[in-house]
Amino acid sequence: MADLAELAGVSKITVSRALSESPLVNADTRERVQALARKHGYKLNVSARNLRLRRSHTVAVIVEMKPSSGRTMWDPYPLSLLGGISQELTSAGYSVLLTTRQGAADAAVQAADGLILLGQGVRQDAVRLYDKLGLPMVVWGAAAQGGDNHIVVGSDNRQGGVSVAERFLSIGRRNPVFIGNPDHPEMAQRLFGFVDELAGHGIKPLLLRRVDFTLESGVDAVRSLSARKVRFDAIFACSDLLAMGAIRALVELGQSVPNDVSVIGYDDTPLGASFLPPLSTVRQNWQEGGVLLARKVLSLIQGHSVPSQMMATTLVVRST
Repeated sequence: MADLAELAGVSKITVSRALSESPLVNADTRERVQALARKHGYKLNVSARNLRLRRSHTVAVIVEMKPSSGRTMWDPYPLSLLGGISQELTSAGYSVLLTTRQGAADAAVQAADGLILLGQGVRQDAVRLYDKLGLPMVVWGAAAQGGDNHIVVGSDNRQGGVSVAERFLSIGRRNPVFIGNPDHPEMAQRLFGFVDELAGHGIKPLLLRRVDFTLESGVDAVRSLSARKVRFDAIFACSDLLAMGAIRALVELGQSVPNDVSVIGYDDTPLGASFLPPLSTVRQNWQEGGVLLARKVLSLIQGHSVPSQMMATTLVVRST
């Protein structure tokens, strides 16, 4: 760098800034320094720079979600979130280190500048586990109860539940069923919004607890309702896969959707949109969520104070 500075007739700090594309160096000087660097084969030693700055320019993304044949890692969740995260971090000059709980103890993760946590679901202990790494951290999901002050980005799940209840009420449904896992904070918020809105009209929905958010689980849920001879005319399923499974079982049982039973899912997945009949659902914008996760962790890395943020959801009415 000293040699380049002498050749260019500038200071070493100017050379450093010019090679880093700093706006503090005017365009003519920047291009002259960069041309000399190319001519003499000089490149910044990124590792040395990061060591000097005590920065790795890496953000670790830990996915706690346990994949299965019914719920894969290439589903829109978490893939769309990861797309938004990667786009924003890469644009800011950061690398993305994608790993799971098993890789959280790796040196590369512990050397990261920040951490984004996805897919912890009911395993809220995961948030406290990664706190021990001492890194700036942002979590996807619902704000935890009991004074937890982690920075959270998520969808307004409660409002999502309210919008489903409003739809069922507007079309005269009076015997609704909720299918999902209320131990999952996001699902619990959907249930609370659904129940509270219906309660204002004197209606209490039936809760059908299902841990797996899969098509098979939706089929099983409706079959169990039929076996118990439960009367119902609407289903709010906490994922599109659950909803599609419910519709499959209803058709097998000779029920018409939506004439006999209305069904609304959650997530607005491409599979739900192309399902026959096309699935009514609640949309949450995962790609925007990924961008927000990245922006907030970068702000934390830079020492700024940032708030948690819940994004609006949208009820998408199709054919069910």
